[in-house]
Amino acid sequence: MASMPNPLLQLDLPLPFAVIQAAHVEEAVDQLLASAQKAIDAIVADKPKTYEASFAALERATESLEPAVALIDHLESSATTPEFRQAYNAVQPKLSAFFSALRMNQALYFTLRDAAHAFGVESLDATAQRFVQKTLEEFRRQGAELEGKGKDELSQIDVALSECTTRFAQNLLDATRAYECWVEDEARLAGLPPFEREAARQRARDRGREAWLFTLAEPSLIAALTYLDDASLREAIWRAHQTRATQGEVDNRGLIARILELRQRKAALLGYSNFGDFVLADRMAKHAARAGEFIEALRQKTQPFFLQEKEALHAFRRSLEGDDAPELQPWDLGYYAEKQRRARYDLDEEELRPYFQVDRVLRGMFEIAGRLFALRVEETKAPTWHPDVRVFSLYDEGGRDPIALFFVDLFPRDDKRGGAWMAPLLTHAATPGARKPQVGVFCANLSSPTADRPALLSMREVETLFHEFGHLLHHSLSAVNVRSLAGTNVAWDFVELPSQIMENWCWEREALDLFARHYQSDAAIPDALFDKLQRSRTFRAASQMMRQLGFAALDLALHTRYEPARDGDVLHFARSVLQDYLPAPLPEDYAMIAGFGHLFASPVGYAAGYYSYKWAEVLDADAFERFRERGVFDRESGLAFRQIILQQGDSRDPAELYEAFRGRPPQSDALFARMGLQSAA
Repeated sequence: MASMPNPLLQLDLPLPFAVIQAAHVEEAVDQLLASAQKAIDAIVADKPKTYEASFAALERATESLEPAVALIDHLESSATTPEFRQAYNAVQPKLSAFFSALRMNQALYFTLRDAAHAFGVESLDATAQRFVQKTLEEFRRQGAELEGKGKDELSQIDVALSECTTRFAQNLLDATRAYECWVEDEARLAGLPPFEREAARQRARDRGREAWLFTLAEPSLIAALTYLDDASLREAIWRAHQTRATQGEVDNRGLIARILELRQRKAALLGYSNFGDFVLADRMAKHAARAGEFIEALRQKTQPFFLQEKEALHAFRRSLEGDDAPELQPWDLGYYAEKQRRARYDLDEEELRPYFQVDRVLRGMFEIAGRLFALRVEETKAPTWHPDVRVFSLYDEGGRDPIALFFVDLFPRDDKRGGAWMAPLLTHAATPGARKPQVGVFCANLSSPTADRPALLSMREVETLFHEFGHLLHHSLSAVNVRSLAGTNVAWDFVELPSQIMENWCWEREALDLFARHYQSDAAIPDALFDKLQRSRTFRAASQMMRQLGFAALDLALHTRYEPARDGDVLHFARSVLQDYLPAPLPEDYAMIAGFGHLFASPVGYAAGYYSYKWAEVLDADAFERFRERGVFDRESGLAFRQIILQQGDSRDPAELYEAFRGRPPQSDALFARMGLQSAA
């Protein structure tokens, strides 16, 4: 009997999740790499003089490889096994070497440059012109003009970065899922709300024990640090989280130092003073110094409010426990902040959870997108990688053919990495009359259902859903005729605008009434509870802002000025930078960056780009003001956002796109007003 064809070689709908095996990975990647290399060699050999035979041919060369890699990456993140991980690790050096060599292919670069002169870039439409210009610039920036030893060294650096960052991500996953905090005595659960207590018991029962279990998955971690009266239990869980991946076979400390060294060597080899300047050259900020100035300006505006909040929380603890109450420790912050919130606003966030049943939240989120952007979402059937995964089709409001298909994977599993993310699986260029649906996935690690209740979400988890769906819309609605410029292939300090702006509708009564219904009574959030929610929105906003600014400042410091010989151990350096941004002293063994996947789980990722969250937050707060001024469901504004931002990908400069939507450059006033810090703006 003939063997089945490799499902990764010809990807189309339905995606073959049910039949992809670890054995398929290396075979498919080897064949697809060979095919892509053959196509690239043909471009060089043919010395084309037309756009179609040069730049468009380069696009087609990796058209089958890239979606296969996307599926392989996705399965490693969401449904890994020891066999799949082994196969994944085997292909990473090959992929890194290929893409590194592609960017440094001097003969290809000269061929493309000569072709551009021959056909005349000005003869192309605006998107194709941008593609030509960005492609040539990226070749130059990535080392196509390097010679001899420099080219070999850069290739070796890229392969080593791929190997180190892959290992970092896998160590982090293994360390996170290895931790278990078992509680046998129910008295130690004092303070934990009934829902969270039930969830902890369900986690234990899923592992065959009658007890209560806390893990480092976000729903469990946040509940423990927010509600447990037992300070020793909070401390143990906090320390486990902040020292993940620092011991034994999953120790990331050496990898961090190695990754930083490799990145700096790469930047220097390519003519940049530091990795930050290298990364930001094609982003909105352009230079690391400008990103640093942006972060520092926000810090200065936020600092007075941060100090007030810091003292207020310490004073609140003293009001509860007397003037001799000990100083707050990091594992105390969430616990006492929640008590302070309840005392100040009479709001227990767990009161909101019954109103956020996950199915209702999804349906409401889809309806909001429909009203704003003239869309329709329908659940459908397709093969998936786990029974919990749901599948949806996205249509234009009156359309018959789907414009996108997307998968939704919401709950924690041992074979799935932590956090939340959106990933494109199939990205298509927009072609008149033959539109193929975009395909994507958004994943999270939300509060799971229990034996007695459906999945009920916290307000933070609702925001997470809206955030990732915003990314999904950006990918799904792409109308760009060049695949490399489509969807979320935009500057990283612009990519968070579509995701972060969606979070705003979570706080609007008109939007909440579409989905925030009690899972038992179907009642809307009572006015009194909604008023408490609104008043509490800016609670400790300055502290939250400073925390994010601290991560951004640390990121830039690591990638622009950290020198091991001068600054010593990287974990101690990180602790010294972050301390000024946090309201409690950090212990000597604080090792958050050993679990900082945003910076170290991929060759670039958010490295030197963590500031992007705040950069985009300025954009999203300012952009949402247009909706506030005209109505949160103003169709004209929604369609403008779809047409100008969501559909355009990187077909135009992001600053131009933003100004086309807003009518002017962004201003930070709206962000500080939203935070309740108006006088700082």
